[in-house]
Amino acid sequence: MKKILLACSAGMSTSLLVKKMEEAAEAKGIEVTIWAVAQDKAPSEMEKADVLLIGPQMRFMKKKYTPVAEEVGIPLDVIDPMTYGRVDGEAVLNQALELIEK
Repeated sequence: MKKILLACSAGMSTSLLVKKMEEAAEAKGIEVTIWAVAQDKAPSEMEKADVLLIGPQMRFMKKKYTPVAEEVGIPLDVIDPMTYGRVDGEAVLNQALELIEK
């Protein structure tokens, strides 16, 4: 079971992306738990995750999250703005899985 955490400004703009990612995972037969939180909740939620993906509108938070991610031992990255804008759940799922496998 892979655990994927998404962080965005309020935790709501990524809800459709979470749904699309879950659909892509189901189609591939991959067991995942995906959830989105607001930026202030991300550090405390990282302990439960295998990877953190940050919404492109919050790319500036990567520096703040990096020390916490390193402490709990998870990778993090910013979601590509075009992929995010297209709500391409499969592409974002693949990004998360690649980061976990590294």
